[in-house]
Amino acid sequence: MGVVGLGWVGSARHIPTISANPAYELVGVADRNAERVAQFAKANGKVRACQAKTLAAIDWIDEVDAISVATAPMAHHDLVCEGLARGLHVITEKPFAMTPGEGAAMIAAAADADRTLAVVHNFQFARSMEKLDRDIASGRLGKIRGLRALQLGNPSRRLPTWYQQLPLGLFYDESPHLLYLLSRVAGPLALAKAVCVNNPDGQATPYQIDAWFRSDSDFPVTMSCCFEASVSEWYLLVHGEKSVAIVDIFRDIYIRLPNDGSHATAEVIRTSFTATAQHWAQHGTSGLLHVLGKLRYGNDHVFDRFARGVAGDKAALAPIDAAAAQRVLNLQHDIISNAERL
Repeated sequence: MGVVGLGWVGSARHIPTISANPAYELVGVADRNAERVAQFAKANGKVRACQAKTLAAIDWIDEVDAISVATAPMAHHDLVCEGLARGLHVITEKPFAMTPGEGAAMIAAAADADRTLAVVHNFQFARSMEKLDRDIASGRLGKIRGLRALQLGNPSRRLPTWYQQLPLGLFYDESPHLLYLLSRVAGPLALAKAVCVNNPDGQATPYQIDAWFRSDSDFPVTMSCCFEASVSEWYLLVHGEKSVAIVDIFRDIYIRLPNDGSHATAEVIRTSFTATAQHWAQHGTSGLLHVLGKLRYGNDHVFDRFARGVAGDKAALAPIDAAAAQRVLNLQHDIISNAERL
C-alpha cells in the first residue's frame, strides 16, 4: 500500500490505520510538499518517502498494489484515474470528486481497469453508530418518527488551507459525513428543498445551510449546518416513539434517552441523569483513546473493508464503494445547485 498526501488526514488517519492493519504493508508515502516529505522521512525511516505531484513521479509506485489518496479534493480525480490506469486499487478521501462528472469518470476508469475504487466514509462504522444500528435493529427506539443531522462549526478550529476553494467552501468538505450517516439510517435520499444563508463577509463557506430530503422511509429527514458557531459539535439525532438516540460524532459517544412522557419533574431529572451518566461513562473510554491517538472513528473498519473488497468481498465493500461515493457527491451538488439563497 502507498499513501499519497501527507496533510492532516493522511498523517493522522490513513497512515496509522494502515500501519495497524496486518492486511497491509505500507511501502511508501508521497506529497507535493518537500518539507512534509522530509519530516515524515526523519520520523519513519523504514517507509519510503517521495516528493511528487503525479504517480508517475513516485519512485515506489511500481511496488504497491493499491494507494490511498489523502490529498485536497481538487487532486482526487487525476490521481485516482492515474492510479487505476496503472492497475492499482484506489481508496480516496471524501469529498469523492469536485463534480458528478469527475466522479462518473473515476467510476468508469475503475470498471475499465477492473480494479476496486472506494471512499473513506468512516463515521458510519464508529462505535457510536454501531450502537445506534443495534438499537434500531432491536426496536429499542420504537418506530422512528424523525431523523436529523446537526452541525455547528467554529471557524477558529483546525481547518484545511484549501477549503475556501471548494463549492460552498467548508460545506463541500464536511457535508459528505452527514449525508452518508443520514442515508445509513433512512436509505437513499433525494433532495426536497435547501436554503443557504450566505456568509456576511462574502466567503465561499456560507453562514448556514438547511436541507430537507425525501426517502423511502416514512419519517422526515433533515440536515442543518451552521459554519459560524462558537463551538464545534456534530450530532445525528433519531427520534423514536420509545427513545431518542443521539450520536455525538466528534466524541464517538452514543446516548439513548427514554420517552419523558408528560415531562414532569421526575422525568426531567431522569433525562438529565441518563444523559450525563451515559456521556461521562463513554467519555472515559473515547476520551482516553483520543488522548492516546487511537480513536479511529471507524477508519479501521473502512480500511479493513477495502482490503476485503480487493480480495473479492463485494458485500464488505458496498457501504464505501464508488457507487455509494457517487450518491453522496450527487446530493452535495443537488444542494449547491438548488439551494434558495438568502
